[in-house]
Amino acid sequence: MPNNITEAKIFTCSQSQDLAQEIAAAYGVDLGNVITSTYSDGEFQPSYEESIRGTRIFIIGSTHPGPENLMEMLLMIDAAKRASARHITAVMPYFGWARQDRKDKPRVPIAAKLVAKMLEAAGATRIITMDLHADQIQGFFEKPVDHLFASTIFLPYLRSLNLDNLTIASPDMGGSKRAYAYSKALKSDVVICYKQRAKANVISHMELIGDVTGKNVVLVDDMVDTAGTLTKAADLMMERGAKSVRAICTHPILSGSAYEKLENSKLEELIVTNSIPLKQKSEKLRVLSCADLFAGVMQNVHHNKSISNKFVM
Repeated sequence: MPNNITEAKIFTCSQSQDLAQEIAAAYGVDLGNVITSTYSDGEFQPSYEESIRGTRIFIIGSTHPGPENLMEMLLMIDAAKRASARHITAVMPYFGWARQDRKDKPRVPIAAKLVAKMLEAAGATRIITMDLHADQIQGFFEKPVDHLFASTIFLPYLRSLNLDNLTIASPDMGGSKRAYAYSKALKSDVVICYKQRAKANVISHMELIGDVTGKNVVLVDDMVDTAGTLTKAADLMMERGAKSVRAICTHPILSGSAYEKLENSKLEELIVTNSIPLKQKSEKLRVLSCADLFAGVMQNVHHNKSISNKFVM
């Protein structure tokens, strides 16, 4: 690889400003200059205020709902394409709309596939993201996808707690694969919660598969939205004799009454990343930064180096 390779430029969407500042600092560059103009009706227009012709650019932005976050990413990519950027990498710590990854009933969209096609149509040449809701979403893209795992961040923290009788738990059947991967890395037992939903975000029934008596339990999930599943699972495990219950969730959506549920639950702490900015503070929230992980991967991608050492599992 030539030594005179042009350095990459990093830009950010407005919703990920704080995380992007951390990533840029870890990468060793300043954030690029983007100005967003907003019309009185809410329409907005991003503008790159420096040349990006012939360069690799990274655009950092999580696409959590509402739709303006995704729209801003699409506009940033389109503007970069029209400004003749050489490579356009969408760095999406949280890939939104991912829960709609299949048709689970008639006459519904597959939103994750639609988002993938929109990103490619806008001009993205690569995607870097973390802990997708479903691994198969990578297959919705025709461009390279680097799917990072937050276990790189969470495992060292869990080991630092030195918990005895550690047990990893999945809050539902769908997360059992993730729970087993953590348990293998930590050499611990696994329990699984079985839940039934009355409708989206509403749990009608939950049962526990496994024994948690006298155990320090850590629930593992990719996201926490209303916190209904996590708090109900934590309360159930404490009733079944658990010594303590913690939870690690990569993406802290925390919508609706999530903060209230968290405060009133028997969860000792909820450990999350800063992939999405928090709406408010809580003494039960522990935030671990994913900036170093993304900065390292971005550097290796830019210099055409392997990123396999960035994957713990």
